[in-house]
Amino acid sequence: MNEIWAGVQEAFRLIFILDADLIEITLRSLEVSLTALMIASALALPFGTWLAIRRFRYRRFTIAVLNALMGLPPVVVGLVVYLLLSRSGPFGVMGLLFTPTAMIIAQVIIITPLIASITHQAMRELWSEYHDLLISLNTTKRQRVAALIWDGRRTLMTAALAGFGRAIGEVGAIMIVGGNIDHATRVLTTAIALETGKGDFALALGLGFVLITLTLVVNLAIHALSRTEQEGTW
Repeated sequence: MNEIWAGVQEAFRLIFILDADLIEITLRSLEVSLTALMIASALALPFGTWLAIRRFRYRRFTIAVLNALMGLPPVVVGLVVYLLLSRSGPFGVMGLLFTPTAMIIAQVIIITPLIASITHQAMRELWSEYHDLLISLNTTKRQRVAALIWDGRRTLMTAALAGFGRAIGEVGAIMIVGGNIDHATRVLTTAIALETGKGDFALALGLGFVLITLTLVVNLAIHALSRTEQEGTW
């Protein structure tokens, strides 16, 4: 209990004094996770919506694979990305290993199936309501996808937030492809793992509380901007 209280005090101290290292690590965490979220959302939201309205031979198999990829072990993703970006790998000449770009690539691979699967489930229900209307209007498949995404934007925001929560809390894959290099690839989760290994539990807990606060602030900000809840509605 004393360690938890010490962690709370350390978190407030770091925030109050605007610790330079904390600000740097926090901004890098946001940069990596938000960039990965935008890329993953650009891929997953249209794909999940298209999968909800499209009928083809291997559709059920595709959905099953997509759902299975939601539980893809992050460490395995990190290992695969590491092998691809290492000097002996096919993309080694690009020099991306142990850079924030490699971390973004790993996070995109991890959260894209999650966002796509949640999107598919939400859009499948919405499509059942809009099916007759959109068909009668003789809309193209692209127009149907765009209409469903726009009308279900608040539900899709929940999918994006789930992806952000998964990305900002990731440590295994990030540690492998980023290397936890100080002033280069260190983020909040890897810093917490490092301080825990050093036995500095107060600082680790302090960083943990900062991470939780950061996640809550981002979620509340998006929640407010998207107006998912309005006064007088359930």
